[in-house]
Amino acid sequence: MFTGIIEGVGSLASRESCDGDARLRIATGTLPFAAVALGESIAVNGVCLTVVAFDDAHFEADASTETLALTTLGTLAPGRVLNLERAMRPSDRLGGHLVSGHVDGVGKVLSVHADARAQRWRFSAPVALLKYVAKKGSICVDGTSLTVNEVDADGFEVALVPHTVSHTAFSRTAIGDAVNLEIDLVARYVERLLQGRHPGESSGPIP
Repeated sequence: MFTGIIEGVGSLASRESCDGDARLRIATGTLPFAAVALGESIAVNGVCLTVVAFDDAHFEADASTETLALTTLGTLAPGRVLNLERAMRPSDRLGGHLVSGHVDGVGKVLSVHADARAQRWRFSAPVALLKYVAKKGSICVDGTSLTVNEVDADGFEVALVPHTVSHTAFSRTAIGDAVNLEIDLVARYVERLLQGRHPGESSGPIP
């Protein structure tokens, strides 16, 4: 699990094709990287990846065909700036919201404009996901926990404070760029509960 609070900004150093999927080598940049361990999880632009090799300034992770097809990782070019967050520990503060690192869909930056010292960013989203996006609710965009200011049939809007812009890859993100989206976990479970039980399921505990 992650919090959506970006710990560092790195970049894609290289990509190696491996029988249809890929191995990504990622420069850690400003990510605190002490005591890294093989097998730990790191969110890369919101995508949970497993560390399979590392050195002092890089780590490598395998991306499956599913991950490459359903997230922006499939089209990122070497040199692209990336948001990075290591998995949360039980003792960590939950500064953002609970983020799984499992991307639900890909959106696009529609517009950016100044709002006092902050910036208003508008994103498109797949129609199937917009029903889970609520005003003043949480959403994860490229691994960053954000609060939804407005939502309509075409997309949603958030405000980025100066700290967020300067300490994440949003400082290098342009209008038209694709972004990874993960809806709030709570929305998924609420929908599942509202769907009710499947036919044949017990209505209560077995005596």
